[in-house]
Amino acid sequence: MLLRKLIPEDAPLMLEWMHDPTVVEKLQTNFGAKTMEDCLHFIDAARDAGENLHLAVADNDGTYMGTVSLKHITGEQAEFAITVRAAAMGRGFARFAMDGILGIGLEELGLKRIYWCVSPENRRAVRFYDKNGYTRTDPEALNITGYTPEQISAYIWYCVNK
Repeated sequence: MLLRKLIPEDAPLMLEWMHDPTVVEKLQTNFGAKTMEDCLHFIDAARDAGENLHLAVADNDGTYMGTVSLKHITGEQAEFAITVRAAAMGRGFARFAMDGILGIGLEELGLKRIYWCVSPENRRAVRFYDKNGYTRTDPEALNITGYTPEQISAYIWYCVNK
């Protein structure tokens, strides 16, 4: 397994998970409406992400298995996000990618805190985070951007601190 930059050749497999209801049914975005052009634009924009870091998680042959991200990066914190293809689920890719990007954020970027949210209805993700020892947190303790108060209260929030 490896983390690497996203490349245009990842777009078809990225679109695969976006159109897979078993992957996206509990996510916030309507990925089913995304197109190949959307995927290519995302990959292109990831090259000069600025306040965002988007990486591919791939198998040992380099085949794209999902995307892992740090978004809204400030000097202190960032928001974590991950999605993996159905073919990658249950095979350790999510844990590998998560450990890798959290390490990059806390060690290389010097962030003090990385947070993320999950819908309580997304039982697979909640089980994964709880089973792997990630700490639930009060969102009021975070400086969260891009969410309404209603959205903030609707999700379970997790956080890792340096």
